[in-house]
Amino acid sequence: MRPDAGPDLLEVAAALLPGVRLDDAFVSADGNVHHVLLIPGVAAVRVSRRPLAAASMPRNVEVLRHLAGAGLPFQVPEPLTPVTTFGDRAAVAVSWVDGVALPEGVGDPSQVAEVLAAVRSVPLDGPLLAVLDGRALGPPWSTVVAEEILPRLPVRWRSEGRRRLDAALALEPVPDALVHGDLGGSNVHWSPDGKLLGILDWDLAMPADPAIDAALMAWHGWENVRRAVSAATYRRARTWDALFGVGHLVATMNGRPMTNPDGFVAAIVPWLEAHAWTAGHPDG
Repeated sequence: MRPDAGPDLLEVAAALLPGVRLDDAFVSADGNVHHVLLIPGVAAVRVSRRPLAAASMPRNVEVLRHLAGAGLPFQVPEPLTPVTTFGDRAAVAVSWVDGVALPEGVGDPSQVAEVLAAVRSVPLDGPLLAVLDGRALGPPWSTVVAEEILPRLPVRWRSEGRRRLDAALALEPVPDALVHGDLGGSNVHWSPDGKLLGILDWDLAMPADPAIDAALMAWHGWENVRRAVSAATYRRARTWDALFGVGHLVATMNGRPMTNPDGFVAAIVPWLEAHAWTAGHPDG
C-alpha cells in the first residue's frame, strides 16, 4: 500500500472488492466531488465526499452502464459493483481504463477532433436520454446565472456579465447531443502512440450544445480547437466559454442545484479577472 492511501478508503475498497490486493493502491490527486482510490490495472473506487455526491451516484452509475453497452470507440469505466453506502457516504468500484492524460497545452487538432467525434458518436437515444436529462429537476441554467450569479458579482462585472449572458442566449439553437461536460485533463486517456483509449468521469454528462465540449477541449489550446472544428462551432464554443469559463458554466446546467452561490462566485471572479480581455472576444 502506498502511504497516501487513507485506511478508510482501503476499508471501503476491501469491502467492495473482496480478495483484490490493495498493495499498490493510491489516492488520486483529482476528485473535488469524490475521493478516488486507484488500484492500477484493476479498478477505481469512488467514494462520495458530500451528501449531494452520494445522492447523485446511482444516476451516474446508470449513465456508465448505458455507455458501456453502446459499442463506443473508446473505453469508459464500467461499474464493477452496486452503489454501496458506508454511513453517509456512497461508493462504487469501476473498471480500470488504460492510457494516460496529456498535460495542459499538449495535443493537436486531430486529437481534439477525434475526442469530439467519439463523444458525438454516442446515440442520444431514449434510455440514455432518460437517465441523462435532468433539466426538469431545476430552473433553466440562464435563470440560475441571472438570478443567483450575476447579482453576486462585483459591481464592475455585473453589466459585462449580463452582456455575456445575452450573447450566449442569442446563439441559434442547435440539436442536443451527448455532452460529456468535463472533457480534457485527466479525464481523457491516450495510448503511447497518441490514440484515444478512454474517457472517464461522466458525472456532468447531459444533452446540450456539443460546442460546450469543444470549449472544454481548450485544455489542449484554443488554436487546436479552432483548427479541429467548424468556424460556427468554434464561435459558439468561445461564446459559451466567455460567460465565466465553460468549466464553471456546466455546473449551472441540467437542473443541477446551486447549493453555494457565494462559493461559486468566489471561484469565477478570479477567472473573469484573468480573462478580462480574451473571454469577451470570440476570436481572442
